[in-house]
Formats: sequence, C-alpha cells, structure tokens
Amino acid sequence: MEPDRISGPDLPPEAELSEWAICNGEAIEGVENPKIVDWEDLQQELARLWSLSSALKKAKERKESLAQRLESIIEVRKESSRQNNELEKMRQKLEAKRVVLGNLSVHIKKKSENVKDEREQLCHATRLLLVAGKTIIASHQQLQEAIKLLSGERGHGNLKNLQKLVHLRQQHMVTQVSTIYPVKSINDQTSKEITDSRSDGKISRDFTGSPSPNVSKPSHLSSLTILGLQITILPSKKMSYFSDKKDIQSSASALGYVAHAVSLIAACLDVPLRYPLRLGGSHSYIHDYAPLVENTTLELVANPASINMSAKPTEFPLFLDGQDSTRAAYAIFLLNKDLEQLLNYIGAESLGPRHVLPNLKELMRIIQSEEYIND
Repeated sequence: MEPDRISGPDLPPEAELSEWAICNGEAIEGVENPKIVDWEDLQQELARLWSLSSALKKAKERKESLAQRLESIIEVRKESSRQNNELEKMRQKLEAKRVVLGNLSVHIKKKSENVKDEREQLCHATRLLLVAGKTIIASHQQLQEAIKLLSGERGHGNLKNLQKLVHLRQQHMVTQVSTIYPVKSINDQTSKEITDSRSDGKISRDFTGSPSPNVSKPSHLSSLTILGLQITILPSKKMSYFSDKKDIQSSASALGYVAHAVSLIAACLDVPLRYPLRLGGSHSYIHDYAPLVENTTLELVANPASINMSAKPTEFPLFLDGQDSTRAAYAIFLLNKDLEQLLNYIGAESLGPRHVLPNLKELMRIIQSEEYIND
C-alpha cells in the first residue's frame, strides 16, 4: 500500500526546484539548535516557509526594480547635473558676450558721435574747398587776362624792350661822362707819357711835373686818377702832410671832377642822391640833412619843441684850402656814400669806404658792360 502523500500547498515546479541547492549545514543560521516541528504542524510550517520564500522573491524583484529605477534616476540626475554645468558655462559665456556687446554698444555710440562730428567737419571743409575752388577759378581767369595783357602791345615784352632802350641810352650818356672824366690807373698814364716822351725824345714826367720814379709798379698797387689828378686827402692825414699847396689844389680839383661826374651819372640814372652836391669846381660842397648831435642835444635841453626836421642841411667842403681837415674827410666819406648808393641801385657792391675813384670806375665799367643792357 503506498504511503500517504503529504497534503499541503502545491510544491513549486521543477524549474523552481532546480534553483534549490545543497549547501553546507554550518552556513545555515541556527543549525546548532534546529527547530523541531511536529508532524502535524509541518504542513503549516511549510506553507509559512513557502509564503516567506515568495515574499522574499517579490522583495528581491522589487529591490532589483528599485535598483534599476535608482540607476535610471541617477543617470538622469547625472545628465541633469551635466546639463546644468553646461548651462552654467553657457550662461557665463552669454554674460561675457553681453558685457562685450555692451562695450561694443558704447564704442559704437562714441564712434557714431565721432562720425557725426567728422561729417560736420567734412561738410565745412567741403564748403571751404568749394569757395577755394571758386577763388582759384577767378584767380586763373585773372592770370589768363594778365598773361594776355603781358603778351599784348603794352605787355612785358614791350616793357623789356623799353628798359633795354633806356639802358642803352643811359649807357651812352655814362660813356660820354666817362669820356669827359676818364678814370685811369697812374701806371697807364705813366706808360702813355713814356711812349710820348720816347717819340719826342724827352724825359717822362707825371701829372705833378716830377720824373716818374717807379715805372714798373704793380698794377694792383697803382693809384687811380681822374683827368690825371689824384685824390690825396684821406681821413687819416692832416694838414701837415701836404708839403706843397699844389697837391691840395689838385686834390680839390679831382674831387670837383668826381662830384660833377657823380651828379651827371645820378641824373642819367634818374636817382636822387642821398647827399646832394653843390657843384663849384675845385670848391664844391656836399650836403648832409642829418642834424648834428651836439646842436640837437643843446636845442633839446633848451627847448624840446624847437626841433624842426626840415632844418637847413649841413654843408661840408670837398676841398681842404682854409677848411678843417675833419670836415673835408667827412665830405669825401659822404661823396663815397653817394657812389655806394648808385652802385647798389644797379645791383653792385661798394669796394670800400675810402675808395672814391675805384668805386667811380667800377660804376662806369658796370654801366658800360653788355650785362647792364640785358639785365
């Protein structure tokens, strides 16, 4: 007879029974003090164990489900945290770009104001250029008219021709003056006298009547004469220097010749002399309109309102006979100043304050040259 089957809850299927495994008894908790279950309570105990096993299984499944949900939630949180970090970085970049954009806006505003100012300045400059262009056009028209006038019958060419004719006339008149009052070197005169004496068989003598002692004197050291007369009155010499009254008279005559020649040349050139001359041959005078310092000082002390700029000019003698040597030397100085004035008028320089005859010769030479006509 078969033994009775234990009635109780349904046993788990074989698939589930296959999960059961034999394990060491020492690993089981409470193996030392096992619980003794009566046979009558076995079925109930097995049912309880089975329900506990089912509950444990469900708890494991729930645990696994919760673990998966937690992992997904953690992944979502990680992704959210990453996105938050990226979003924060993007927010920082956006803020930096916003700051840059603000700075650019301020810069653009300033640039716009500068452009506005520069546009106004450009408009003002444009207006000025338009005015200048109109002025240039008007000036160009005036220039064209002036060119037409210059190229006409009364233009620059005619003026140059007239100036050339005037210079030719002046040259002709000065040539006549140089013929009347020739200024030559004493060596040239001595050589001419020697030639004449040789042809006549007589001894050569100079303009004073004495024999010529130094015929071979260098030309650059030779003195100049006017009509054979020398000027021997110099500012550094006194009356005691003259051993013969004939030298004084010859110097006075030479100065008279120079004064007449200067006045004639000034008239030819139409130049009013700064120091006018009063011609009188060997007793000529020169005028100085500058008042004397001593007289001016005395008049200023006596009566400051008595100074008259149109006072009578001071007269200085161009001779030494019966005159103060200082006044005569000053007269020669003023005469040389007149020569310097004429030289400056034709664009030349004076040779020096004491070179009366050299300055006169240079003046005549320049006027008689070809350059003076073409100037």
